[in-house]
Amino acid sequence: MRSKKAASYAILSTGVRRDKINRQTKHVAASIGFLKDGGPIPPTSTKISAKEILVDTTRALNGTTSAVASVVSLYCKYMQNNKILRLFFICISLAILVSGCATVPTGENIPTYSIGGVTYYPLVSLCSLRGVDMQYDTLLRTAYLSKESNRLNLRAGDSLVLVNDNVMHLKSPIDIYQGTIVVPRQFKEQIFDVLFKAPSVTYRRPGTGKIKLNKVVIDAGHGGNDPGAIGKSGLREKNVNLDIARKLNTLLRSEGVQTVLTRSSDKFIPLSTRVNIANKSGADLFISIHSNANRSRSVSGFEVYYVAPSVSDTKRAAFTARNAPLDLKNAVFSGSSPELRSIVWDMIYTNSRAESIELSHSLCRIMDSCIDANILGVKGARFQVLKGVRMPGVLIEIGFLSNPNEERLLKTSAYRQKLAEGILEGIREYSQDKALVEAAAR
Repeated sequence: MRSKKAASYAILSTGVRRDKINRQTKHVAASIGFLKDGGPIPPTSTKISAKEILVDTTRALNGTTSAVASVVSLYCKYMQNNKILRLFFICISLAILVSGCATVPTGENIPTYSIGGVTYYPLVSLCSLRGVDMQYDTLLRTAYLSKESNRLNLRAGDSLVLVNDNVMHLKSPIDIYQGTIVVPRQFKEQIFDVLFKAPSVTYRRPGTGKIKLNKVVIDAGHGGNDPGAIGKSGLREKNVNLDIARKLNTLLRSEGVQTVLTRSSDKFIPLSTRVNIANKSGADLFISIHSNANRSRSVSGFEVYYVAPSVSDTKRAAFTARNAPLDLKNAVFSGSSPELRSIVWDMIYTNSRAESIELSHSLCRIMDSCIDANILGVKGARFQVLKGVRMPGVLIEIGFLSNPNEERLLKTSAYRQKLAEGILEGIREYSQDKALVEAAAR
C-alpha cells in the first residue's frame, strides 16, 4: 500500500490496533433497516467519502465475531441510494476478506509447515503457548505482538520485522498459509524465543473447562446399503462410524451440549439430506465421522479435512443468497438486495473455513497425545457435505480399515471410546480458545 518500507513501519509502530475493540461507527442512524426499497438515507448521515468507507469497513472487519453484522450496518449507512459507493463498498469488503482472517489461539503442540523448503509455524500457536498478546489487522495484513515491555510488528509477505522499534531482516518472508499467518523458523528461534521464553509449565489438563458451544451436528458416514470401506476381516466402516458417533453424542450431551445425529441407526442417508439436516439445526459445528482405506495396507493414521480453498466461497455465497434466508440478530433484509446477501454469505463461508481449520488442528493435537497412531494432519478437500454446510465443519478419518493393526483396534469398543473422547477434547479445546478470542474482542 505504500512504496517505502520506512513509511509502512512508521504506521505499524503507531499502535493503531490499541483501540480496536472500542471503535464504533459514526453517523449511526437512529433506526437501521436493511435496504428498504426507496427509503432515504438516514438524516443523521452526512456526505461520505470513499476514504471514510474504507476506514469504517476496515474497522468492522478487523477480526471480531460481530464483523458480519457490522458490515451490514455500514452497508445501510452508506450505500442505500448510491450505486457507485455500493460497488466501491463491495470491492473493499471482498478485498479485506481475501486478505486474511483473525485466527484463534491454539494449544501446546505446534504444527509446522514446509513452504518452499522452509519450516514455518502458525503465529497464533506460538503466541498462545507463550502468553503473548496478538492482534491482527486484516487490511494491512499485519500482526502486532506484545508482552510486558516487548513489542513486535510483522506483515505477511514482508521479510522485515519491527522489534522494539528496531528493524530486523529475515531470510524468508512472513506468509499466510491455510488462512492463518505463519512465521519462518528463523523468526521463531532468533526473535520470538529470545524475547518470549517458554514458561516452565505449559500443559493444559484435558477434560477441564466447559465446552462453550450450544449445539453440534454429528454425521456418521455411510449407512444402510452403503457400507463404506470394508476391512480384510469384514469390519464395515458404516458400523464403526455409527458407534463412534453414538459415543460422541453421549459424551457431548453429558457436557450439556445439544446434539443432532444425521443418522442414529443403520440407515442410508443421502449426502444432500445430511447437509439439509445440518443447515436446519442451527448448530455451531458439523462433525462428520469416517473410516479410511488405501490400496497399500501399510498406510495408517488419523487425519481431518476441512472444505478446500479451491471451493469458491463467492459461488457458494451467491447460491445460498438465492436459496436460503439470512438470519442475523438485529438485522432485517429486504428481497431486493441480492448483492448484500451474497457479500454476507461470502463472509460467513470465509470465516467458517478459518474456524474449521482451527478445529482440525485442535483435533489433531489432542489425538496426538491420546492415541498411538500416525497423525496425518489437516487437509483441504471438496467433500460434498463440507461444501454444503453453512457452519464450521470437518470430516474426520479416524483410521484405516485397510491397515491390519488399525482394523484390529477399530474392532474394539474401548478404542472407539478413546477416539470419541479424543474428538470431545478437541472440540473442547477449540471452543475454549474461540471463546477467549470473542471475549477479548468485546
